[in-house]
Amino acid sequence: MNKKKVLIITYYWPPSGGAGVQRWLKFTKYLGNFNWQPIIYTVKNGEFPVIDVELEKEVPDNIEVIKQPIWEPYKFYKKITGRKKDDKINTGFISEGKKSKLFEGLSIWVRGNFFIPDARKFWIKPSIKYLSNYISNNKIDVIISSGPPHSCHLIALELKNKFSLKWIADFRDPWTNIDFYDKLKLSKYADKKHKSLERKVLTNADVILSVGRTLGEELKDLGAKRVEIIENGYDTEDIKSIEKIDLESKFTIAHIGSFSPSRNHPILWKALTELINTNNEFAANFKLKLVGKVDVSVFEEIKKNKLNDYVIHIPYLSHKDVIKEQRKSHLLLLSVNNTPNALGIVTGKVFEYMASGRPTLVIGPKNGDVAKIIKECNAGIICEFDELNKLKETILSFYNKEHSIVPNAEKYSRLELTEKLAKTLNNII
Repeated sequence: MNKKKVLIITYYWPPSGGAGVQRWLKFTKYLGNFNWQPIIYTVKNGEFPVIDVELEKEVPDNIEVIKQPIWEPYKFYKKITGRKKDDKINTGFISEGKKSKLFEGLSIWVRGNFFIPDARKFWIKPSIKYLSNYISNNKIDVIISSGPPHSCHLIALELKNKFSLKWIADFRDPWTNIDFYDKLKLSKYADKKHKSLERKVLTNADVILSVGRTLGEELKDLGAKRVEIIENGYDTEDIKSIEKIDLESKFTIAHIGSFSPSRNHPILWKALTELINTNNEFAANFKLKLVGKVDVSVFEEIKKNKLNDYVIHIPYLSHKDVIKEQRKSHLLLLSVNNTPNALGIVTGKVFEYMASGRPTLVIGPKNGDVAKIIKECNAGIICEFDELNKLKETILSFYNKEHSIVPNAEKYSRLELTEKLAKTLNNII
């Protein structure tokens, strides 16, 4: 039986590392099991925050990957903000050094008001031209676009209208409800333009995919006619590939991934400081490990609270080594953004945290989507943004080995989730 073909438009693809690449790399890895042949359309020279060449080994040999050049305005951004040519541009307003407020503010204003929907807008027209020719000469059954960047959705929108193809728009993150949208310094015109383009995508796509229920409801309210929830997950093969690893000799709390300003909660530093100052044994046996991009504000809090001697920062690890770090840590920290959309934030790391077999400590809303997943899978404990005493008690209880948490996250395996995606694809053709 010939496999049906799905064209996947995604900016993030190996050698890009980080969270953005995992979702569609893993779907692509398993779609062939369900009679679908993926064709990847991506960038040849993207401005990726991190590079992970190891991920290229996971791209199936039998799929077509089309890479086309993109022009991005980051050269000018780096120039006006005083950055080096080879500096990486981080997502989520993370700054790893001191900021020039004047030029940083100017660049944010330019970004929000001139690069709509995002700085990848210059890839839209060339991609439409290239893919129009490709689709004219190759049978495609369904198009999928993954955003952010939401420019990918605008490419797919034009192709759907031109060829009357079925289209799934995947929202890994919100568009106008993203936690930093209000920081973009938008004019009324720009705000209206963003919302107009977002509505066009939501109302024209045959299916909108969301990574969580709250985001799914928000997208419905914004005009989506059909929303389906397919969460991020973990790959059992990633876990099986790692040999047994011993726990760290010291009690280690690890935060994996981007540590942005909105995840930098004062309650964490206060809790750790008070535990260290009142418990000599804990102080002698405690370590906090930060793996990934960390905003300068986090280091300022660490210094202010005199925690430098307890903190290890590892700026970058391959995905394979990240999994090792998770498995040898005693407790995994998940810090939910303290923003208006906190209830709907489901960071991709939560699923790999659970798959590691280690318990998760969440600082975030108890009624949020991520908290529900943690409770459902018996994977950890949730502390609200202001529950200082509970946070201290929880950390100490894990230190004293008072919990026997064994997460059960089988329903979030990448294979299971890809089967859900295949059913969605089958239902729209």
